[in-house]
Amino acid sequence: MTDFYFDSFDGKKIFVREWLPTCAPVGVVQIVHGMAEHSGRYDALGKYLAESGFVVFADDHRAHGNTDKDTLGYCDGDVWGDTLRDLQLLNKLYRQKYDGLNYTVFGHSYGSFLTQRYMQIADDSLYDGVILSGSAQMQGAQVGLGRIVASLGKPTEPSYTIKKLSFDAYNKKFDSGDFISSIPAESQRYAQDGMCGYVCSNNFYKCFFGGLKGMYGKSNLAKLNLDKPVLIMSGDKDPVGEFGKSVKKLYGTYKKQGVKNLYLRLFENNRHEVLNDLSAEQAKKLIADFARNLTLAQR
Repeated sequence: MTDFYFDSFDGKKIFVREWLPTCAPVGVVQIVHGMAEHSGRYDALGKYLAESGFVVFADDHRAHGNTDKDTLGYCDGDVWGDTLRDLQLLNKLYRQKYDGLNYTVFGHSYGSFLTQRYMQIADDSLYDGVILSGSAQMQGAQVGLGRIVASLGKPTEPSYTIKKLSFDAYNKKFDSGDFISSIPAESQRYAQDGMCGYVCSNNFYKCFFGGLKGMYGKSNLAKLNLDKPVLIMSGDKDPVGEFGKSVKKLYGTYKKQGVKNLYLRLFENNRHEVLNDLSAEQAKKLIADFARNLTLAQR
């Protein structure tokens, strides 16, 4: 693994990790990490995919990781929109460098929502397929309420109210452990990581919920390229996806829209992070198989 800083459109330095294969590359995978975590948590996936022949890279988003290590959870400006621009610029960089190879975007949790929106705004020539992990169809009252709550607080301050309504509420769904993983050691690894688990700012959440607004409206869904394969994967005990309910709703929305190669995989007894839960090895193999062929033998 190597790392570097990328100068984005506004001059901000975005931290990027890269995993390279030792053989001729068979494809490219762009990892889009989740909320209150960082790209380093995908080292196992990056190594696995690199050993399978893929060029893999992941940035630390604005308000996250080494990109904003001194202000974790906060960044000036439109964090959501600016992050999408960062992702597209990095996409162009790697697409040009590895022209001709299959290019897959893998987004987890917050990263999956960024990726959902990315599918609607990105140049179709930049990617070939998408994987959405720990995702859902998030809309309605929770989006509106979240935006209102975030708007009422000071932009730079952590939004403990939203944390209570989301992260804390997710954890209450379980008698033991937390929503991250059913494996205690994995949950502990997350909790002990100094760049994970912080409370994001009001500005971050205002931008996030503002970005989600209208994402499933007819005009935005009409922007989807229906020929691009999409794999949706989640734990069936993930509260973010309402234990499969809103994951299936997202699948149904894309199905109704006419996405031609659409796949859904719910991992039994897994929680939010399937890459750090009981089915981690199965999940990594599924990602590699999809990225290699952009089709799956079974749904």
